[in-house]
Amino acid sequence: MDQNPYKLFLVAFFCLLFIGPPVSCQLNYRFYDSTCPDLTKIVRNGVWSAIANDTRMAASLLRLHFHDCFVNGCDGSLLLDDTSTFKGEKNASPNKNSARGFEVIDTIKANLEKACPSTVSCADILTLAAREAVYLAGGQYFFWAVPLGRRDGTKASESAVNDQLPSPFEPLENITAKFTTNGLDIKDLVLLSGAHTIGFAQCFTFKPRLFDFAKSGKPDPTLDASLLQNLQSVCPNQADSDTKLAPLDPVTSDKFDNSYYKNLVNNSGLLQSDQALMGNNKTASLVSYYSKFPYFFSQDFGASMVKMANIGVLTGQSGEIRKNCRVVN
Repeated sequence: MDQNPYKLFLVAFFCLLFIGPPVSCQLNYRFYDSTCPDLTKIVRNGVWSAIANDTRMAASLLRLHFHDCFVNGCDGSLLLDDTSTFKGEKNASPNKNSARGFEVIDTIKANLEKACPSTVSCADILTLAAREAVYLAGGQYFFWAVPLGRRDGTKASESAVNDQLPSPFEPLENITAKFTTNGLDIKDLVLLSGAHTIGFAQCFTFKPRLFDFAKSGKPDPTLDASLLQNLQSVCPNQADSDTKLAPLDPVTSDKFDNSYYKNLVNNSGLLQSDQALMGNNKTASLVSYYSKFPYFFSQDFGASMVKMANIGVLTGQSGEIRKNCRVVN
């Protein structure tokens, strides 16, 4: 069937005007409709099975997607294993003994290779798995359409992980700059931080707030007193508690909702980088808004996830479609 040149012009114009970098326009909401029609079902079943076995997995899969996209783009580089000649990203300090869910991606990839061999990229699997994890943990309002067609990178960088990933120990200005570098704004920062409505954090990531805030020898004075007491019992001031876990949202730790923002309003954010959102007028205003309007959070969160999933994507003939997400073909 002949393509209507006027329609093609409108599509191209829309992409340039609304979506951003032209590369993102090579992604397509129906990319796998004919080549792998059961893609969404296979990914959803894999994610559902993983969460049924371990409720923490929803947050873990979402975090994998974030950690992949923020380091040289959404190219599945985080999934690559180290070899004798290749140093990947899994053992960089923000990921080592922390990033998890790789086996879930492996299982989904294996099932997709049976259904549609050498077709679906690991980068797209990560993107879809993150969406499904949020949907299964949050319900029908936490569902958004995902443009697909990413290809997998053939390189990874341990040093880039340390340089490019936001850290819970950084000031808000530094974290904002890392979002800006990736084409994300202050609203995206507040929305994507809302992912901390599920999951857990290791004690070492927030312990200074409990005992030696800003080298004062005292707890963070802004931290809610009852939460402080509870956290000090979970994470005593000794080295062997560093890897113990505490929920990022103690109110509804397994449900994707807007409780994260309510916690921040009540000075009950776990990480200093989260509570810092209340120390800036722009971010505090957005936190207050999303604490009051859960529906708008669900809609806007999906939009920011789509923006993040467009960071530095490989399309067309760039990269490859890995057969095994852990190794380059």
